[in-house]
Amino acid sequence: MPSHLSRRNVLLAGAAAGSALALSAAPAHAHGRPRRPFGRYGSPSARLTSTTLYVHPRGAGDFTGLQAAVDAATGTGRTLVIAPGVYRETVSVPADRTGMTWIGASEDPRDVVVVFDNAAGTPKPDGSGTYGTSGSATTTLRPDGFTARRITFANDWLRADHPGVSGTQAVAVKVMGDRSAFFDCRFLGHQDTLYADSASLDTVARQYFARCYAEGDVDFVFGRATAVFEDCDFRTLIRPDLTSAPFGFVFAPSTAVANPRGFLVTRSRISSEAPDGYYKLARPWVPSSDPTARPMLTVRDTHLGAGIDAVAPYTNMASGHPWQDQRFAEYRNTGPGAVITVPANRPQLTPAQAAAHTRQAWLGDWRPQA
Repeated sequence: MPSHLSRRNVLLAGAAAGSALALSAAPAHAHGRPRRPFGRYGSPSARLTSTTLYVHPRGAGDFTGLQAAVDAATGTGRTLVIAPGVYRETVSVPADRTGMTWIGASEDPRDVVVVFDNAAGTPKPDGSGTYGTSGSATTTLRPDGFTARRITFANDWLRADHPGVSGTQAVAVKVMGDRSAFFDCRFLGHQDTLYADSASLDTVARQYFARCYAEGDVDFVFGRATAVFEDCDFRTLIRPDLTSAPFGFVFAPSTAVANPRGFLVTRSRISSEAPDGYYKLARPWVPSSDPTARPMLTVRDTHLGAGIDAVAPYTNMASGHPWQDQRFAEYRNTGPGAVITVPANRPQLTPAQAAAHTRQAWLGDWRPQA
């Protein structure tokens, strides 16, 4: 059983290794060429485009931190190329940075890590209270048209380090913009890891996650976005602080009642560190800010590992909003966590209904570029 400390070490191990390689002053293996910290994406002396900025933790780029680069990248269509390293900071991208792209310069998302350790219950330094769930986010992304490639977004706040804190939500990234795309990224945390949201209750935010990895324990993929998770891996974690099921819940959508599309999970995989059946697939979140929300989730063509409670995969977050009144459905899932033993507990789409639960239907006229 991994300890909390080992979990944090695993989180940063890949980035540390990648950073050591990228920052080495030794010649490259072939032809005596020096290593290129930005790989195939140019450098400050040979920019990909005039709108490209370079971030390097030890000064080989335009900036050593991401927030400084974001502040300088005014206007639209800016690109940040980020060298391998651990960037321990909170980052907030304003809504006016439309069309921004972040590229991890390594081919491995473990090498570029943006991480901090605020939780909802963490006191603010100015004494004005605690951060709250949204304020806990390591990275907050507000602009439309944002794209990230090969980056790890993490929040390494640990319950074991703060036994007196009740606000244990600790967001790795909060995404609010329409047409936000993530390719080959990782999202690491425990409670409320990936917050797929929108800018307001009456705004639809389409988001696309391809070949991504997300891990956590309680509601670690949540929010009201119109989000597609395609060919992704979700990993539920062990809970040293608990001895009985459930340890947590993978999805907690909070879809607005007027929005016909919430979360769509397709051709993905859910695995677990926990004992068999110790995790629920989902529970509906009806926030106090939107008491008429009607959460929507479709999981289709996905492998559900033994960690998912196959008998009762859904549960309530609040008794006044039972999951049966929401829009939860499955289609053609496989694995031990997908076995249907109590049909009433696992609503299934018909083939005709499933034809409308696709990436194309969710994203409309937007075609994310892989």
